[in-house]
Amino acid sequence: MKPLHTVVALLLILFTSSYLQATTAGSAFCASKCKVRCSKASVQDRCLRYCGLCCDQCRCVPSGTYGHKDECPCYRDKYTGSGKRRRPKCP
Repeated sequence: MKPLHTVVALLLILFTSSYLQATTAGSAFCASKCKVRCSKASVQDRCLRYCGLCCDQCRCVPSGTYGHKDECPCYRDKYTGSGKRRRPKCP
């Protein structure tokens, strides 16, 4: 029974690492676009994180450092929170 657990654990590690390589390979586009988008942000790491999440889902990032969200409707329409706390998710 113990060898079975070892094999399952190794397979899980193998599949997880190949999945992570596939997702990070496609994010070079997002990384470069988000770097420009967040270049003037006061909190760089947070801006880059949320921009990257939005870019991965929408496959686009508006040009410039602020505004222009009409260029990417998916990016524009993402919100977090609800009611009075509803605010744009993407920087």
